Amino acid sequence: MKKITSLRAFKSALLLKVFIFIAALQSFAQEKKIDVDINAGAGNDSGFFGSPWVWIVGAAIFILLLVALLRGGRRTG
Repeated sequence: MKKITSLRAFKSALLLKVFIFIAALQSFAQEKKIDVDINAGAGNDSGFFGSPWVWIVGAAIFILLLVALLRGGRRTG
């Protein structure tokens, strides 16, 4: 029985070393830096959801639905 558990421990250690080696290779394989444009949509062309009235109408609909759902389960009388 001892031989089986030591063989399992050896396989586990070997797999761990292989996975660490693969991860190290993948991290060094990235040659090009990522160019991210964080200013996309800045200015007047911010899209449909950039308008404040959209958020106000959305919040009002959400509150009305929430009130309707919470009051819908109650019985009067």
